[in-house]
Amino acid sequence: MTKIETVETDAGAARITWHPAVPAKSARLVLAVSHGAGGGIEARDLQALAAVLPAHGVSVALVEQPWRVAGKKVAPAPKTLDVGWRGIWPALVRKGLPVISGGRSAGARVACRTATELGAAAVLALSFPLHPPGKPEKSRADELLGSGVPTLVVQGGNDPFGKPAEFPDGTYELVEVPYGDHGFAVPKRAEISQDEAVNGITDAVARWAGMLAG
Repeated sequence: MTKIETVETDAGAARITWHPAVPAKSARLVLAVSHGAGGGIEARDLQALAAVLPAHGVSVALVEQPWRVAGKKVAPAPKTLDVGWRGIWPALVRKGLPVISGGRSAGARVACRTATELGAAAVLALSFPLHPPGKPEKSRADELLGSGVPTLVVQGGNDPFGKPAEFPDGTYELVEVPYGDHGFAVPKRAEISQDEAVNGITDAVARWAGMLAG
């Protein structure tokens, strides 16, 4: 049963939609994931994780940044996104469970930048924007490599913000979603269906989270 919680931060009011582990006593981890700069928690990957992970002992917290809650269409500067994320953290850790800090696209960058500071158990980076489309020289690899905690990157094979082969060597794990774009959409001509692509995401995250939980 979902629960919606509003949390006041120094960047404004944020919103958490909780999808608790089922049964509740099975909860071993909290996975907190936020959206990107161009969308909300309705993203296919975030919704799939919220639907699947609770049965694996993971309570999922879908986080809406203050700018989305306020109805704005454009995300603020990265520093402001970090402020919002820091502000929701006390609500995530109060259950006394390890928290995986996660997000898609811009949200993944926030998770990487703040993981060590906030004491995150790990980082889940969905569609990490390694560089702006067509501008590989403007790399954000330092954010990913600097997370300081176990990190899983889930990346579409055709993501214009960085294809899997473009990612640098590092201690993180990378799972490719074949044919997927930045939103993990796959073309109809692909050898896998959209459902198979999404299942690949949830299977990979469930496996990885299981290893983290021991």
